[in-house]
Amino acid sequence: MGTFINQPEFATTVAVVTPSDTISAATKLGGVALYCGTAGDIKVIIQNKTAAGGGLPTATEAVTFKNVGNGCFLPVICDYVLATGTGATNLLSVK
Repeated sequence: MGTFINQPEFATTVAVVTPSDTISAATKLGGVALYCGTAGDIKVIIQNKTAAGGGLPTATEAVTFKNVGNGCFLPVICDYVLATGTGATNLLSVK
């Protein structure tokens, strides 16, 4: 997964990700890598992204990774996975 300050070089927690268009403290993933079980596009908001004026990000700050393959790790650290624009399934958060 690379070297991240204060994080081990291996996963210590894994959870199922349900993409959601709700951007709030309750839906924040808290800086995770993503594993894609079934191929498709994945629309994410990267870790620590904020809205242009500050505060929680909005869907306009999201980026879409196209055609992520089966059994791949997405090479970014994310706070949100949006439902709109995400076609990949069987997503796992890895931290």
